[in-house]
Amino acid sequence: MPDAARLVAALCLGVVAFVASGLVAPLMPDSTDFSWFREVNVALGMICGWVIMGKRAGRGLLPGVGNGLTGVAALVFWALFVQGCYDMLRLAMRHRYGGPFDALTDIFRIAADHAMAVMAPGVILFLGAGGVAAGLATEYARRAWR
Repeated sequence: MPDAARLVAALCLGVVAFVASGLVAPLMPDSTDFSWFREVNVALGMICGWVIMGKRAGRGLLPGVGNGLTGVAALVFWALFVQGCYDMLRLAMRHRYGGPFDALTDIFRIAADHAMAVMAPGVILFLGAGGVAAGLATEYARRAWR
């Protein structure tokens, strides 16, 4: 059911994903293809905000903070997974794998490599603050526009 809390959560996590993508891009390896990097992450942020945060809104301020941090954690997980899949497909098209199992296991290696870039203190601090702000904004939207 669409409501203001879902919309606010989607927009807030989309903005968090947009800014975080700009913070992470310089930290990634030089071989990383950034053609759709930011757009994909924004779409994932909006989906995580709508589906995960939006349906859990309305439980209070402290659960709202937890909701925002959960939304950001889900965003980071899905962004690492999707970007790992994209890089694996790019390498598979260059015939870099001996078989499908090698390609599938390489998704997790690539995602772990990307996760090391996300572990920069500035990025972690921004994601935490962005998650808290998104959670509080979602709670406010649930209370203000029922």
